[in-house]
Amino acid sequence: MNNLRRLDLNLLVTLDALLSEHNVTRAAERLNFSQPSVSVHLAKLRDIFGDPLLLPGPRGMRPTARADELREPLREALEALERVMSSPKTFDPTEATHTWKIAATDYSESTVLLSALSTLRTAAPRTRLSVVEMVPTRIVRQAEQGEIDLAFHTSDESPSGLHRRVLFAERYVLAGRAGHPRLNRRPTLAQFCKLEHVIVSPDGGGFRGVTDEALAQVGLTRRVVLSVPHFLFMMSVLASTDLVAMLPARLVRDTGTLRIVEPPVAVPGYEMAMLWHERCHRDPAHQWLREHIANSV
Repeated sequence: MNNLRRLDLNLLVTLDALLSEHNVTRAAERLNFSQPSVSVHLAKLRDIFGDPLLLPGPRGMRPTARADELREPLREALEALERVMSSPKTFDPTEATHTWKIAATDYSESTVLLSALSTLRTAAPRTRLSVVEMVPTRIVRQAEQGEIDLAFHTSDESPSGLHRRVLFAERYVLAGRAGHPRLNRRPTLAQFCKLEHVIVSPDGGGFRGVTDEALAQVGLTRRVVLSVPHFLFMMSVLASTDLVAMLPARLVRDTGTLRIVEPPVAVPGYEMAMLWHERCHRDPAHQWLREHIANSV
């Protein structure tokens, strides 16, 4: 390492040219240097390696035994450095074999990943997708350590320090089973509060959400009788009981088992965002994946 600290990489380029040409003048022409500059480089190289490296001969210069030992590893090292410094290869999704890791809730699985999956399989058939549970408190650490490539979270609750791209704006609708007797038309605010509601509580067991906060502003409460951790179970509950729920509109836009009506109370929506770390921000494969998902929703 001490030798590396005192070494100018340009000297290695000069040595490579000298070992190929066996002639200072031809090496200078190849490098577009002056002959005196190449001679100065050779003097420095001799001092660093403690060896004359090239000796005068009848037809140019002859490499020493030490120079012959250096020839192959030097060429390999310069080629490796060239690869390091070269521009990233253009990403070809048809040939890619990446395994992408994505943190998502069941909501973002249904509204983001599901719409992107079929075209992703067509465009990049040799890639794989690993979906893990999205836990907001773990996103930053997982992204920093490369445990996930992307995460989906509401924009206003996204942690700082990550790149963010808003995918869409979401709003809430009131949903119940297709033949629900209280949902033939939009209920009044009083009727809405008397209905039995189910709520998704990602943290577990909560009976209050944004709808309750909106009602509280006008001095009202509703009857929340069931709290579940996932939307999938909620959808089954709604289809088979007379319970109702305030649901994100995108989640129920294609279902035929539920009746959807506008709620009688204004509930603030949210923006769904895609999050990623700086470590992969400029990676061509990651850029392609982000664009593909953004164009699919």
